[in-house]
Amino acid sequence: MLEVSGVTVHYSAVRALDRVSIQVPAGAVVAVLGANGAGKTTLLRSVSGLVRPDDGTVRLEGRDVTRLGADAVARLGVAHVPEGRGVVEELTVEENLRLGALCGAQVRRARAALSEAYDLFGALATRRRQPAVNLSGGERQMLSIARALLAQPRVLLLDEPSLGLAPALVAQVMALLRRLADERSLAVLLVEQKYAASGVQSGTGAQKLAEVMLLTESAVTTLLAKAGVEVSTAYLQSVVSAVVAILNVQSASAPAVAKA
Repeated sequence: MLEVSGVTVHYSAVRALDRVSIQVPAGAVVAVLGANGAGKTTLLRSVSGLVRPDDGTVRLEGRDVTRLGADAVARLGVAHVPEGRGVVEELTVEENLRLGALCGAQVRRARAALSEAYDLFGALATRRRQPAVNLSGGERQMLSIARALLAQPRVLLLDEPSLGLAPALVAQVMALLRRLADERSLAVLLVEQKYAASGVQSGTGAQKLAEVMLLTESAVTTLLAKAGVEVSTAYLQSVVSAVVAILNVQSASAPAVAKA
């Protein structure tokens, strides 16, 4: 479904992504982990068309979308939920949701899509007439995801969806993403700072943890350079490989969680 191959992005002299490659099949939930500054947000923006890579390709079902703008990528079925739960506080919950149905054919089935969103997010149904400013952090996150789903996407991108949420709410969000991936063959790519918050311990993309290596290596390289420390590429890669191996072992030994 979604294939990122050798993507490199610079912000002036700063290299944010260095030859990052990752695949997200239909029906999969893949988590990319990394610290602040590792390039996680840039990766999502490169996929959604908000940032144009300097090198590499982004393909959606085999089609090269690397040079397309964000509006064109959205029409092809990519929905992006950015960090910070970007709801329009002055609008009601339902008005926020209707913004997600402004893409092409979805306008004609907005009523049915709204009904589906309220079925998925019962808390939003009871507050549909209230301004979004009155929502809690968890409800705002639900609203952001629900608005993205109204566009009927084939690929869903989420930037740190667990940020600021209680553990119980994080578990609910991750279970919902797994359910949507299963029921709609939705390809879900999420980025997180924390291993536990990513939901990988419940089987959501733990096998993809090796894809984090390039992001981690780039971040470590930047930090070492700032500190004036020089190490060989081989040594750096061995350290990163060891970290990823540990995460994979932890993921394999974690208890399975039943799917919603």
